[in-house]
Amino acid sequence: MLRATLRSFFAHKGRLLLSALAVVLSVAFVVGSLIFSDTTGATFDRLFASTASDVQITPRQDFDAPGGIGSAVTPTVPAALRDQVAGVRGVADARLDVRVERVTVTDARNTPVGPTRNAPSIATNWAPGERSPVRVTEGRPPRGPGEAMVDRDTADRAGVRIGDTLHVIAPPGTFPVRVVGIATFTTTNPGSSLVFLETRAAQRGLLGSTDRATGVSVDAAPGVPDRVLERRIGAALGAGATAYDIRTRAEQKKTQAEQLGDFLRVLKYMMVGFAGVAVLVGVFLIVNTFSMLIAQRTRELGLLRALGADRRQVRRSVLLEALLLGVAGATAGLAAGVGLAVLLVVALGWFGLRLDTADLVLKWPTVVVAYVVGVGVTFVAALLPALRASRVSPMAALADLELPGSGRPLRLRAAAGSLVGAAGLAALAGCALSDRTAVAGSLLALGVVLTLVAGVITGPLLVRPVIRLLGRGLEPTFGVVGRLSRRNALRNPRRTGATAAALMIGLALVAGLSVAGASAAASIAQQIDRTLGADFVVQNASLAPFSDEVTDRVRATPGAGTVVRQRIVPLKLRLPGGRSVTTVAGAFDRDFDAVAKVTYAAGNTEAALAPGHVGIQAEFAREYGLRVGSRLDAVLPSGKPARFTVGALTENTGSGPGTRGGVFMGMATLEKYAPGGQNSVLYVNAADGTDPARLRAGLERTLKPFPQVQVHDRADYKELVSGQIQGLLNLLYGLLGLAVVIAVLGVVNTLALAVVERTREIGLLRAVGLSRKQLRRMIRLESVVIALFGAVLGLGLGLVWGVATQRVLALEGLTAFAVPWPTVAAVVVGSVLVGLLAALLPALRASRLDVLAAIAHE
Repeated sequence: MLRATLRSFFAHKGRLLLSALAVVLSVAFVVGSLIFSDTTGATFDRLFASTASDVQITPRQDFDAPGGIGSAVTPTVPAALRDQVAGVRGVADARLDVRVERVTVTDARNTPVGPTRNAPSIATNWAPGERSPVRVTEGRPPRGPGEAMVDRDTADRAGVRIGDTLHVIAPPGTFPVRVVGIATFTTTNPGSSLVFLETRAAQRGLLGSTDRATGVSVDAAPGVPDRVLERRIGAALGAGATAYDIRTRAEQKKTQAEQLGDFLRVLKYMMVGFAGVAVLVGVFLIVNTFSMLIAQRTRELGLLRALGADRRQVRRSVLLEALLLGVAGATAGLAAGVGLAVLLVVALGWFGLRLDTADLVLKWPTVVVAYVVGVGVTFVAALLPALRASRVSPMAALADLELPGSGRPLRLRAAAGSLVGAAGLAALAGCALSDRTAVAGSLLALGVVLTLVAGVITGPLLVRPVIRLLGRGLEPTFGVVGRLSRRNALRNPRRTGATAAALMIGLALVAGLSVAGASAAASIAQQIDRTLGADFVVQNASLAPFSDEVTDRVRATPGAGTVVRQRIVPLKLRLPGGRSVTTVAGAFDRDFDAVAKVTYAAGNTEAALAPGHVGIQAEFAREYGLRVGSRLDAVLPSGKPARFTVGALTENTGSGPGTRGGVFMGMATLEKYAPGGQNSVLYVNAADGTDPARLRAGLERTLKPFPQVQVHDRADYKELVSGQIQGLLNLLYGLLGLAVVIAVLGVVNTLALAVVERTREIGLLRAVGLSRKQLRRMIRLESVVIALFGAVLGLGLGLVWGVATQRVLALEGLTAFAVPWPTVAAVVVGSVLVGLLAALLPALRASRLDVLAAIAHE
């Protein structure tokens, strides 16, 4: 049996090729994701470990702002802290750190020289040391005011040379610098653009005072452990130590790794999740392949049974073939995964993050996962075909009859599919009716899984009615060829259903995501129309704060009327019952009503912006037992406590400031707790008698020296939001593309095996007058019908999922519902193209069959 199994496997290796390719792609995506994640994590661990000081002292920050958003003043420590720390026993050296992110650096043409994507531009002081991440490779370091050094990657990307003049747009204002040196990274370039200044010049230019710094880095004397030095510094600072975070080298590495790890984990889980979708689609391909191969080998298997092989041996034979396929696919997939990881590392270079492909990390768990996925998925997918093969009696196989029990499984499918589908629809209905986001989200996930399973189970039951409907126009258009193609698609509902199910999964996810994205974009557009009363909005694309220079210039622009500032501050709200919620609050000038339209459930803007008062969402207030007049305790990231009085409640219709709780306050209230902050948004109205178009032109001229700041009207705002959502959807579509590719392989494999299965039939058709061209057309039409069937099921499921997802979004104020009909049309057209593409090789092979040899085929 072993020899027979191996001969059979190698005899059918061509027919198994596409199934193996599905395994390879699935394993490669999983392996590539894991290697990429492990490599970036290890690279940054080395970077943090090699550049961190023995002990670092920074301003205490009790929590981070959600999404990193905030416009409070840059946290600092007194510059005198360095001298205080330098005198502690065991300190070899203490240096001031001056580091500000999100600065903008422009060249003589007013073009930003920093990263054009997500990485920040960082301005910092030059503090040479053994652990510096860069070394001077050209020119010299900055030695005084007006001098700067940039990193080599920035210089090469932006064409910066020694002697060039740059402008640094920092929180206190804009100042020019002359490039006197270029430094090259000795470790991984984290993707940022670095500008080095002399320490005192950095303090003045970046912080506005030489009395402040953003931290102190301390090197320990030989033989002094970091932990011991940390305790000594804490003791030397006494009660004042509570104002600082004092971290050892290991703690710095852990903190930085955790901050980076959150992003990497999300990226890894997202990629592995889509790899899981690809694996699921691959299962259908493998099941279909083995089912068809077994059907084509009934005589062979029956002969083995007649010669004495029992059911267990036949079952083991089929599973061994699957095991061989899985091992081969997993091995090739592991190699392909390494290649994919290399491509991901190279792609990171386009975003400025320079990783060395020689540093790829391949851990043994990744190898284990590769073989578990490849072998396990293939083995499990082959179980059902193996069981079917073992149940064929020798006489039935030798007579080449169809497998028994063909009617019963469809009845079982109908019952099982109905039960699972009813449960899934009930979960989605519960999601739509729920008034709590967490509950609705859980029910949505459950409903998606159950309805997907129901769609897979009931797919063969839907083949006959749906394909009869889809193929109704084939016969009038293509005559007998159209009728034959439709009948071929109807011939084996299980096979057609399984083939279409693979395509259904990918297209259902595409449809569901597109409906959710279109609904979110339409909802935000409605909110902009409903809430924005200003003629123009001035802001940075990433909501990063900008200096008061921008505000002053906007106010001085001819034709500018009311200008309302918005600042953003992270808050941790302490709520009744002991719960805490971290959110982001907005602070506005008193003319807020002139630039925004807010619907209040209680109170008004004047009460919300009064000193010491805040406005919050009415639903948030009801959830936590708050009302107008209630006291609300909060904590700023620095640990400073704040206490507010609830002055107004806004309706949860998107009419008030967003974020959890919808907290907003007057500028005076924020200044009391976080003085000297920067503005993140300016709302500008044209003065009476001023043409808004003319004002916009003036604002753009005014803000030309600040390329990081843009002017938007309502239409721009909507386009910006829509573009951001579409960009995210395009990324998700790209990841889902792997599942669609595997689904296409499934269609190709089904048609290729069907050609082998119907060789004698094809020969007879050719003998009675069917031309090669008509034969190719028949197979192409069959493929298109199968693809359209999968598209119909996928679109149906996806639209239902999209409706349910929109109900979850509505709980967060995104109430509009929109169906992206262009995307739906693109899915239908794409399905036709998929069908045509998948049929190319099988149709060509069928048309080249020798007629007499085909008729004589056994």
